[in-house]
Amino acid sequence: MTLIHSLFIAGRQAVGPGVRRGLWGWWLGALLPLAGRAQAPESAHNRARPDSAVGRRAVARLEKPRVVALYDARYSIINSHFCTINGLKLGLEWKNRLRTGAAVYFLSSRIPTRRARPDDIDDDARADLRFRYLALYGEYVLLETRRWELSVPLQAGLGNAYVEYVSPGGSVQETPHDFMGIVEPSVNAQMRVFRWGGLGAGAGWRAPVFVDRAVRKEISGPIFYLRGKLFLNDLVAVVRGRERLFSQKGLRAE
Repeated sequence: MTLIHSLFIAGRQAVGPGVRRGLWGWWLGALLPLAGRAQAPESAHNRARPDSAVGRRAVARLEKPRVVALYDARYSIINSHFCTINGLKLGLEWKNRLRTGAAVYFLSSRIPTRRARPDDIDDDARADLRFRYLALYGEYVLLETRRWELSVPLQAGLGNAYVEYVSPGGSVQETPHDFMGIVEPSVNAQMRVFRWGGLGAGAGWRAPVFVDRAVRKEISGPIFYLRGKLFLNDLVAVVRGRERLFSQKGLRAE
C-alpha cells in the first residue's frame, strides 16, 4: 500500500482535478463501449452456433469471463541501451475478445542516466535511471482464426522516475521521485503452434506524460516482446482426452 499511497498523493499534487476527471473520462469512454459489446446478452439462437463475425466463425466463445494472470516481460531501448521492463498483469477476459485489468511494471535493467549529476554526488558513483508504474490495460481482439490472433492493447498508468547513485563503497542515494503518467499503445500477434501452445509477439511505444521534458526524453521509446505461450485449459483438455500432444487437431481449416 506504500507505493500506491505515495503515487496517489503525488498524482493529486501534480495534476489538477479537471485534468484527472478528463483522464478518467477518456479511459472509461474508451473501454466501456468495448466491455458493453463483449458482455451483451446473446439469444439462444446465437449461442447454439459459432460466432458469426468475420474471421471468427471457427472460434468458440467463452460463456463467462475468465481470470487472466500474466508475467509480462517487455523489452525496450533507453539511452541507447537494451533493457528489460518486468511486469505482472491481472484481469478478466470477456468471450475471447476483450481483456481488461491492472498491471504493475518496473525497470529491472540498470541504465546509465543522461541527467546532470548533483554537486553533492561523488564523480565515481554509478548513476542508474529507475522507474516503476501502475497501469490499467485494455486489449481488444481485431482478427481471430483457429491459429492466428491480432489484437490492439492499450495501457495507461501513473508512476515515478528517479536516479539512483551508488558509490564504490556501496552507499546509495536517490534523487527526488518525479511523478509521471505513462501511455503505451501497441499491436500484438499470436500464433498457435499446437492447440495448447504457441508464440506471441508485439511492438508499441512508451510515452511519458505530466513530467519534465528531460525525463520524457529519457523514458520515451519503443517497446517490443517475443514470448512463448501456454494455454493451460487446452493442455488439460488434450491430456484428459488422451489426444496426441503435438497434433494439429482443431487448428486447420475444415
